[in-house]
Amino acid sequence: MFVDETLITVRAGKGGDGICSFRREMFVPRGGPDGGDGGHGGSVVLTASHRLTTLLDLRYQRHYEAEDGRAGGGSNCTGRTGKDTIVTLPVGTVVYDDQTGEVLADLVADGETTVIARGGRGGRGNSNYATSTNRVPTRFTHGTAGEERTLRLELKLLADVGLVGFPNAGKSTLISAISSATPKVADYPFTTLTPHLGVVRWGSDRSFVVADIPGLIEGAHDGKGLGFQFLRHIERTAFLLHLIDVSEWAPDEPVAGFEVMRQELAAYDETLNDRPFAVVATKIDISGACDRLKQLQTYCKRRKYTCLPISSATREGLNDLVTFVGAQVDRMRKTPCETRS
Repeated sequence: MFVDETLITVRAGKGGDGICSFRREMFVPRGGPDGGDGGHGGSVVLTASHRLTTLLDLRYQRHYEAEDGRAGGGSNCTGRTGKDTIVTLPVGTVVYDDQTGEVLADLVADGETTVIARGGRGGRGNSNYATSTNRVPTRFTHGTAGEERTLRLELKLLADVGLVGFPNAGKSTLISAISSATPKVADYPFTTLTPHLGVVRWGSDRSFVVADIPGLIEGAHDGKGLGFQFLRHIERTAFLLHLIDVSEWAPDEPVAGFEVMRQELAAYDETLNDRPFAVVATKIDISGACDRLKQLQTYCKRRKYTCLPISSATREGLNDLVTFVGAQVDRMRKTPCETRS
């Protein structure tokens, strides 16, 4: 089950109290204050791991608490610091404060950590207040409370290439043909319900990651269909492939479908249409595709868009597609500031 958004509550530990204590020992005639400080409360720490790909585990455990600090002791003994609680999240998770909407963290690298709720400070024992004029202080302080937050976690997949297209455009078939990903593929119309990631290897030792984004429909930016729910995963892709079904079974004309797709992306986030992209004409092996393919190629040539015809079923054009996309990804990795927003 793929879960890419959830709410959790985190509470850091309370600081331990300082104490009021006086020495009562043999051969120490005057004694004196010896109340120790309380230990600090534990913090809640978020860490990113590439071993996780979904927020599913956090849907069933929504509350995380760190350990409280222990109270101080006599003989100036400081209380034990509370243990931190570590919450592991998938790489690509954005952490929001649910009340204010503020972005608290964006975990984009494996092993990246952030303290999301700091533990309270330990109280001070009465030994801290002894002076030359106040040799018997009874003053001490209590530990402070730890931070408590309600967090909204949003997972945005990290991929080099995003496959964008209407339902049944051939995205799942393509990613299964060029990588080891195994999304559902069938010979009847349906749309993918969850995003999939696949690693595509090309050349002798190079690779890139492809994300199969569930199908868009017109009006997706307004919440229609599944497009709005998963459009966030396109935000982190550096290169887009617009898949256009040119077979006779396609419900829309290829040029009209492409223009609607671009409009939906711009309506969701204007910067998405500034990303480098290529047009991929799919299902060219099906009868009736020739005329529709020529129509799309003419349109792309006039606007200087790259158009790559393929058939995932017969593997026609797949090698050219992988080589082209791999070269684009390599170029963008060398100049990340210019290609990623």
